[in-house]
Amino acid sequence: MKRMQSSALLVTILFASTATLADVVVIPATKDNTLYESRSGGLSNGSGQRLFAGRTGSGGLRRGLLEFDIAGNVPPGSIISSATLTLNLIMTSSGAQTVSVHRALADWGEGPSDAPGGEGAGTRSTPGDATWIHTFFDGQFWNTAGGDFVAAPSSSASVGGAGPYAWGPMAGMTADVQDWLDDPGGNHGWMLIGNEAFFPTAKAFHSRQHPLLEAHPMLTVEFLIVTDDEDEDEDPDDESGR
Repeated sequence: MKRMQSSALLVTILFASTATLADVVVIPATKDNTLYESRSGGLSNGSGQRLFAGRTGSGGLRRGLLEFDIAGNVPPGSIISSATLTLNLIMTSSGAQTVSVHRALADWGEGPSDAPGGEGAGTRSTPGDATWIHTFFDGQFWNTAGGDFVAAPSSSASVGGAGPYAWGPMAGMTADVQDWLDDPGGNHGWMLIGNEAFFPTAKAFHSRQHPLLEAHPMLTVEFLIVTDDEDEDEDPDDESGR
């Protein structure tokens, strides 16, 4: 009985000495790109206005990449309570398809390449671009062609016609964002993967370079800031305890 009472007292003391402040922030993407299936890695679209995921009408694979600066927008030591990714679909070649978000496992680049027209075919890769085989064109490579990512999705959504779509809040995405806050060097963003089982299934979303700001990729993060009540209540002019 005494042991149980001691445990309860300890919990009470811990809660009494700390407080949590809830907050929310909307973070724009810091970089994005599309991986265009190509054995040579000769295609990219680092500065284009669209991101692609799925298979095109000719059967070529497309995979999007997105990264958000978590550590620069959420106070260190915070507890992430939820994370929701919002993308705006601008063009589709099929009906509703599942598009999933997977944690990327290597750093990658957004070069100055800018595909013409509808951008679905990509354009010639430029230095620093992520490509099907490169993390940074043309001297750094993925371990696996098509990009290195966690096989299990952090979140998935059914994507149909044009308009905004949300991924999350899901436990996997929340865990990713928490990890990136705690270890900013491990933040390589997410890979966007569409239905690759058949074609055409490709979906095109607005990228961060699109002139319509409200259509840019956005990450909404809810978090708790843990503060120490004793520090907050301490009077800096009070020297009685010294």
